[in-house]
Amino acid sequence: MKKELRDRNYRVDETFKSKIVMPGFIDQHLHPVLGALTLAIEVIAPEDWVLPGKTFRAAASEAEYRARLKAAEAKLKNPDDWLLSWGYHSLWHGTLDRKALDAISSTRPVAIWQRSCHEFILNTPALKALGLTEEMTKGKGTASEQSNWEDGHFWETGLNLMIKPMMNVLASPERLSRGLKQMVAYEHANGVTAYNEPGALYAPDMWKLYEQVLGAPDTPMYSTFIADGRSIPDRVGLDKALDATEAQIAVAPEGAGKKLMFFPKQVKLFADGAIISQLMQMRDGYIDGHHGEWIMPPAQLEERAKLYWDAGYQLHIHVNGDLGLDTVLDVLERRMREKPRADHRTVIVHFANSTEDQVKRAARLGAIVSANPYYTTGFANKYGQVGLGPKRANLMVRAASVLKNRMPLSYHSDLPMGPSDPLYLAWAGVNRLTPSGRVAGPSQRISVEAALRAITIEAAYSWRKEHQIGSIAPGKIANFTILEKDPYEVRAIDLKDVPVWGTVFEGRVFPVPESMKRAERAAVPAPQDAAQRSQPASISFRKYAVAPRNEACDMVGIARVASKAYEENLASEK
Repeated sequence: MKKELRDRNYRVDETFKSKIVMPGFIDQHLHPVLGALTLAIEVIAPEDWVLPGKTFRAAASEAEYRARLKAAEAKLKNPDDWLLSWGYHSLWHGTLDRKALDAISSTRPVAIWQRSCHEFILNTPALKALGLTEEMTKGKGTASEQSNWEDGHFWETGLNLMIKPMMNVLASPERLSRGLKQMVAYEHANGVTAYNEPGALYAPDMWKLYEQVLGAPDTPMYSTFIADGRSIPDRVGLDKALDATEAQIAVAPEGAGKKLMFFPKQVKLFADGAIISQLMQMRDGYIDGHHGEWIMPPAQLEERAKLYWDAGYQLHIHVNGDLGLDTVLDVLERRMREKPRADHRTVIVHFANSTEDQVKRAARLGAIVSANPYYTTGFANKYGQVGLGPKRANLMVRAASVLKNRMPLSYHSDLPMGPSDPLYLAWAGVNRLTPSGRVAGPSQRISVEAALRAITIEAAYSWRKEHQIGSIAPGKIANFTILEKDPYEVRAIDLKDVPVWGTVFEGRVFPVPESMKRAERAAVPAPQDAAQRSQPASISFRKYAVAPRNEACDMVGIARVASKAYEENLASEK
């Protein structure tokens, strides 16, 4: 820096001489509305959720889950208040249905939001409070097939039968505002200085709330967005989709001094289903016989990819299964043959399941990867028992293979699918430890250096922002994450617990208040033999019908319904 400044006046600030200054951490991909809503209610999940000033510890068994739910109900003083909880997953918490929730309370409405955000389970008072009847669930095609009135269970397309009144309860102005403020504090405590929501929604009143909370003067991070290449053409048609996409981006174009912005000429597309519901499309199917789904059927993905590729857009494509990845790579190869583009940086998003040949092919085609390393840590044990089987579960997120093939690798949380804690994500990629202490796929562990690049410069590269953020260099924006310990010096097993002192955002210092600092996560047992496996689980995934999803059947769609509900609630309050 002194060399760059030459004879100009400057002052050396030694505030951080006893600390570690890192490039500002980046969460390449998360969902602010869903992060705000899920973490603003009672969290009872298979893993710890460490939030500012409080920690929701993991519930690892059915008995523990039921006890925590009963305790949460007992804390509510007003008999009319809803008991709302997020994080339930049958593989950890056993079967849950309307009868079980009626036993928690036969008078208070109870709604359980499943860990994937793709399912709800309601008790009898909740069904009544939402104005739902059994007749309303009949004759609705796939939506009726993917709901069970007797159990109070709605999943995937079945969410369309109840999601709007449910979001009128969840997405109140008070809760959403509080949840977004908590999310900002959570991101700051974890050292995040920039994040992105791909497939972002836009509604006028929701954007005003974003400006009030995410764009506030004391919010020390960028909230960036990528347009949704699925819903926009669905709404206006292919012939008008490019103009409509540009109109959405123009709502908040990028620019100096702005905290909220859409990235120009970038768009989000989808291939197959969600990993947490095990609805990704797999070449060899699932060991329990259920089937995956397409979010965008291959022909539709081809159509949209061609539209945006030919117009010069960078594609970010959600894909989780190896069959889904085949489809994505086929689409990309056809685009490169028909209209070759240098430096297109097509991002393979999530990258749960793949083969070595697919990684080599992706590298040859010029794709890059933004992976979620939490998949291995959080799900390899259970998915080795149910659905995938040990080999495929252990080799989820082939990060080392990506690097071996010289592909850029970034990490993201997909909040609330994984914790938005970049050091924890880096720890997961370096160690690949499961909660039992087992190393899942040791050959796919990566170095600390590569993991730290994945949450800084490589994430910036995936956004085409590597010349502005992601590393420390003269001329770049002064965004830093300040650590109390050197992540290169601590043991790899301790990387997740390196304390975050605070951040510097555009040159302003933002310490994390003591009351908001991230607590240590529960200790993980020492690594065990990689071949050790536990006994098969006794519960299997629901055998979902294969059907294309519509607006309410994924996280972007649910967030869009939440936005509409927020606007209706706001109008009602006014």
